[in-house]
Amino acid sequence: QLTMSLNSSTLLNEENTQEPKTNTECLESLELQIPSSFQDNPLQQLQLASQEVLEKAKKSGRSKCPRCNSSRMFYCYTCFVPVETVPTKEIPTVKLPLKIDIIKHPNETDGKSTAVHAKLLAPDDVTIYKYPCIPEYEEKRHEIALIFPGPNSVSVKDIAFHLQKYTKKGVCDSDDDCSREPLLKQAKIEPKEEKNPNECISSRKSEDTRLKKIIFIDSTWNQTNKIITDERLQGLLQIELKTRKTCFWRHQKGKPDTYLSTIEAIYYFLVDYHQEILKESYKGQYDNLLFFFSFMYTLIKNAKCCTGKE
Repeated sequence: QLTMSLNSSTLLNEENTQEPKTNTECLESLELQIPSSFQDNPLQQLQLASQEVLEKAKKSGRSKCPRCNSSRMFYCYTCFVPVETVPTKEIPTVKLPLKIDIIKHPNETDGKSTAVHAKLLAPDDVTIYKYPCIPEYEEKRHEIALIFPGPNSVSVKDIAFHLQKYTKKGVCDSDDDCSREPLLKQAKIEPKEEKNPNECISSRKSEDTRLKKIIFIDSTWNQTNKIITDERLQGLLQIELKTRKTCFWRHQKGKPDTYLSTIEAIYYFLVDYHQEILKESYKGQYDNLLFFFSFMYTLIKNAKCCTGKE
């Protein structure tokens, strides 16, 4: 089975209660189901910004959200902002090569979703929607893909090839060769430099088959069917992530360790996209997407060691 974004979580099972819990109480109350890969800590090699701000916030305990005044740890998962003890200027920001839509199941607990990590760390490129309030994708399906395992799913390296077929169908409504005239007309944007018509066609085809947005589903596996069968998502290219293993501490019981949390799926997709599609060497450009995730991973791992449960 291919990886997909499934039940994700923040460090703490945070509820907006009148009596804020201490970090120790929250950690002890967690019912952790640790995947086999948890002990290996593959996150050690990440190139991350300093997490000192999170260390300080951890010692201070829960703090208020500057927007809704709810008591939270590190960030508010409903307002998508850091809490008062975590200055925004000390949180890294990541620029992504394409836009990301996250479709969150309405029954997915806000405090258990790592989708908010993506919004916090790449605010200009990430949008979170709560199902069923999602966009219409039909007219843009030639430049959008959905991360989801299925019989027709393709690998990241094959995205461009399959999007080209989507474009051809979108323009011609058939698998026959398209007339080149529409492409030539669209290519006449700037009259400053006259280009070879064939070069214009090639350039335009390249632009038409470029992925511009990727969609992730934030839900448990059992909740996914309602979203994936929505007519607004039909006909979209589906992509699989087969080779990655989760480090998520709320791994779903009975599911393979290739089922990733939402933020892991986003991160690993972007790494593959950078190498396979952009054809550039990866030098940690998106590592800070795991800024919160890696900190929580280490914190929980250490807590397990201290209690002798690891």
